[in-house]
This record gives sequence, structure tokens and C-alpha cells, in this order.
Amino acid sequence: MAFTPLPGTKAPVRVWTDPYGIEPQAAQQLRNIGALPWVQGVAVMPDVHYGKGATVGSVIAMRQAVSPAAVGVDIGCGMSAVRTSLTAADLPDNLAPLRSAIEAVVPVGFAKRADPVDPRRVRGLEQRGWDDFWGRFAALDRRVAQLETRARHQLGTLGGGNHFIEVCVEQDGPDAGQVWLMLHSGSRNIGKELAERHIGVARTLPHNADLPDRDLAVFLAGTPEMDAYRRDLWWAQEYARRNRAVMLAMLCGVVRDAFPQVSYGEPISCHHNYVAEESYDGVDVLVTRKGAIRAGRGDLGIIPGSMGTGSYIVRGRGNPDAYCSASHGAGRRMSRGQAKRTYDTADLVRQTAGVECRKDAGVVDEIPGAYKDITAVMAQQDDLVEVVAHLKQVVCVKG
Repeated sequence: MAFTPLPGTKAPVRVWTDPYGIEPQAAQQLRNIGALPWVQGVAVMPDVHYGKGATVGSVIAMRQAVSPAAVGVDIGCGMSAVRTSLTAADLPDNLAPLRSAIEAVVPVGFAKRADPVDPRRVRGLEQRGWDDFWGRFAALDRRVAQLETRARHQLGTLGGGNHFIEVCVEQDGPDAGQVWLMLHSGSRNIGKELAERHIGVARTLPHNADLPDRDLAVFLAGTPEMDAYRRDLWWAQEYARRNRAVMLAMLCGVVRDAFPQVSYGEPISCHHNYVAEESYDGVDVLVTRKGAIRAGRGDLGIIPGSMGTGSYIVRGRGNPDAYCSASHGAGRRMSRGQAKRTYDTADLVRQTAGVECRKDAGVVDEIPGAYKDITAVMAQQDDLVEVVAHLKQVVCVKG
């Protein structure tokens, strides 16, 4: 579909869904963003919904400025996936042992590793750059200095909430039946700690005193505060990327133990809470994607649904009106609290039929019914991405 302008904004706000269907809180957030003097434009993805600080599903292009809340607190959160040589016929009827094996190797929820990851001992993991990466920790905001040990022990862990690991089966086309591995995670606690500290600093700066929403406070280019934020931001984004790479390599190892004949394709990885330096119509901008992936022409990306509805591997069309972006998933249609009040474990069992996963009260807030229809979301952004593969999970590990 083509975009629809959101009325009543100073900068152009282009919406890839029905603008009158956006929840009022989220619509007001978008208008507040569009009123900021540094904003070049905003692209609103079809999975849009209200978020803390800035709207989830928003792509914001700013001139010489960046809002840390428009990135979110899980800096670098994103997706990784890899196609395997296995087919559905190779999988056993009982997938519970495979789920248990994954959970035994990758800590989930608040759990951390007993010993930090040694990259040299993880088969298939990129070996370059680890010493330099950890060496840069000492330059981060001094208020997180005491968290290095925790950050090392949390590398290669999933986290909780909507983070997951899945074994999926391709649904359509000539490759139907092909097995994929997929995961969703971010920068764990260290990214959150860095983000919250910088958001707090931004709120105190004089140029942010009269903003319509104090959570949208920005850093300006050429200032020490901007330099400090970008230093910590780039590091946290790399932490998130490396975190997913560790888990994907370990996940591949679990599947290799169960199916020694398996081989793997080239992994796909994409952030969906991050900042990038880009240029549109000759204007250099800092683009924040909060709940959105880059979808430049030819870029491969991953757009998941919920724990019972499947996901999509996509290729970007490079639409400049959307700042070369697409949605990061289905998007929530109800809050976690509302989901718990609306559904129970019996509903969860029904909605995740055929998926080997947790079906207890601890994950009711992640029930498929709490999310938008991923098929409708994909239809609303067919000018942003083309579908490469439609996947359906058969195993889902949640935090």
C-alpha cells in the first residue's frame, strides 16, 4: 500500500497503515515527534503502537540531532536467522527433547552464564574483534563500569519478554518444508543501563526545556553529550549483534548434535532498535529505527509474528519515503496487562497448537491474540519489502 500522511504535523509523518486506526496515545506521540525542530521526517510502520518515550514502529530522520528514547532502552535489539539443509521430514514427531536441549545451552529470562563465552570454543562463531570489543568497555559511561562482569556473563543469553528462539519450517513455494533457525534478542541489561543514563542526561539539557514530551529530549551534534551517547550506542549495538551471533552459533551446535548431517546457509541479522547515519535527497540524517528494520534495496530482513503465527524472511525494496525501512514484526494490539486479563492458559494452549513451547501462565502475555495479524501487517507494506520465505515455528523457546 502507499503511505498516508498523518495530519497536523510540522514535519512529514508518513503512515503505512490506517492513521485513524492508530491508538490515540501513539498518534499523539507521533505528532509530538513531528513537531520537533530537528526532524526531517517520520515513517510509521504498520505494526505501530504506543511505546515508552517514542512510538514503537517509528522511523525518525533527524538533522544534526538524535533522541535516545527514539532508539529505546534495548539498544540493538533485533533478529538473526539461518536456513538449514534439514526438511520437516527430518524432524521427529516429539520435539520436546530438542526444545530442552536448546534451553540447556542458552540461558533464558534473567539467567546468565556461569562462565563468560570464550569465542574460540564456539564452533562457527566469528573470531575477529573480540579483544578490541571488550577493550572498549573501559571507555563507556563511567556509571556502568561496575557492570562489565555482568555484561560478560550475559553475552549469549536470550532474556525474557518477547525474546525467543525458534525452529521454523518454510511454508510455501519450491522450498516448502525447509527448516530454519531463528532468534530475537538484544543488548541485555547493559544496553538498558546505558540507554537510561543517556536519556536522563538528555532531559537536563537546556535546549530540551520546552519540548512537547520530555521523553523526546535530544542530543545535538558537536556536543560532548552527543559524542558520549554515540560512543556508548555503537558499542551497545555491537554487543547486541555479538550476543545474537553467539546464540545462533550455539543453536546451530544443538541442532548439529541432534542431526549430524545438517549444514547451514549464510546467516541473516538485522537490528530493529538502533541508529544509522544515512542520506536522503542530499540531506545527511541520523535515522532512529525503534521497532523497524532497514529495508534498503536488496537488504535481507526478518519480520516475525507471534509465538504461534509464523514469520517472514524479506528483501527490501529501498523505498525512500519510508527511509528504506519496514516493520519489525506484527506489533502488539494489547498491552501485557490487558493480555493477561483477556486470556488464560487454555487460550494459550489453543493458540499455540502444533508448537512445542511453554504453555503456562508465565507467557500468557505473549499469546498470539495479543498481537496484530502478521498477514495484514505484511500486506500493508508490500511497497517496502518483498517476501522471500514464509516460515511457521514448530519449536519456540521463550524467556
